[in-house]
Amino acid sequence: MKAIITGATGFVGRLLARRLPSASHLSIGSEGWRAAIAAADFDSATVFHLAARVHRRDDPEAMLMHDNVEKTIALAQAAAARGAQRFVFLSSVKVNGEESPGRPFTAADPEAPADAYARSKCAAEHALRDIGARSRLSIAVVRSPLVIGEGARGNLHALMRLADTAWPLPFAALDNRRTFIHVEDLASLLVAACQAQARWRVFLAGHPDAVSTARLVGVLRETFGRPARMVPVPGGALEALAGAVGAGSRMRRLTRSLVVDAGDAQRELKWIAEVDMNAGIAAMARAFRTARSAP
Repeated sequence: MKAIITGATGFVGRLLARRLPSASHLSIGSEGWRAAIAAADFDSATVFHLAARVHRRDDPEAMLMHDNVEKTIALAQAAAARGAQRFVFLSSVKVNGEESPGRPFTAADPEAPADAYARSKCAAEHALRDIGARSRLSIAVVRSPLVIGEGARGNLHALMRLADTAWPLPFAALDNRRTFIHVEDLASLLVAACQAQARWRVFLAGHPDAVSTARLVGVLRETFGRPARMVPVPGGALEALAGAVGAGSRMRRLTRSLVVDAGDAQRELKWIAEVDMNAGIAAMARAFRTARSAP
C-alpha cells in the first residue's frame, strides 16, 4: 500500500509509521504546510491524517479551527484532486459527547461536541463528508477515546502523577465506566479502516473492557508499588467541590461514564482490540515511572 501519514512523529503516528514502514511522512505543522501539501505525491495513495492540535485551555477556538479544519480541508481536497484512493481521518469520540447516555455510544448517535476541540473535529468530519460526496475519494473516520500506552500525555499523565504519590485519593466509591484503547490497537484499527467498503464511514474505536476510575487508579498504584489508599466520596460531592474551583469539567471525566461500542469495526473490518486493559495500564505506568526517574 502506498501510504502518506501526517502526524507521524506523534503518540499514535509513531506506532502507525512502524506498521507502515514504507509510508511517506507529510509535515503540515509549520508555516510551509501548504507548500508541503502541494509537493506531495497523492497518486493512488492512502492518506492517514493524524496531525492535529490537541485541546489546551488557553488555545483560542480559531486556532483549533485553523489547524484541525482548514488544514484537513486543504489536505483532503489536494488528495482528491490528485488521485488518492483513500483518506483515513483520526477523530475523537468527543464528537459524540462527554458522557454516554446510559448505554455505549455508536456511530449512529447524534453529534454533541461540548468544547472547542470537539467542535473542530466535528467540523472537519463534516467537511470531509462533503469532499467525499463531490469526488472519488473514499473516506473513513475513526473516532478514538482516550488512548493508553507508553508516553501518554494529557489527563492520563496528570492522573499517573497523582497516583504515584502517597496521598489518599477520593475515588473508592466511583463505579463509572470509561472506554479506552491502547495505542497499538488504535494503530491497527487505522490500518484496518482502509478496508471499509463504503465511500464514507465512521468507526468508533475502543476496548470492550470499560474501566472505572477506581480500577484505573488501583492498577496504577499497584504497578507503582504503592498502597491503593482510596477513600469513598460520592461522585456528586467531588463534582461540587471541583466546580467551586473551576475544575468541574475535569472532575466529571473522572466521575462520569463514557462508553463506546466498537462493534461496527469488529464486524466490518474484522478488527479486535488485543491489548488487555490491565496489562496496558500497567505497562503505561512502568514507562511513566522510568521516564520520571531518568536523568
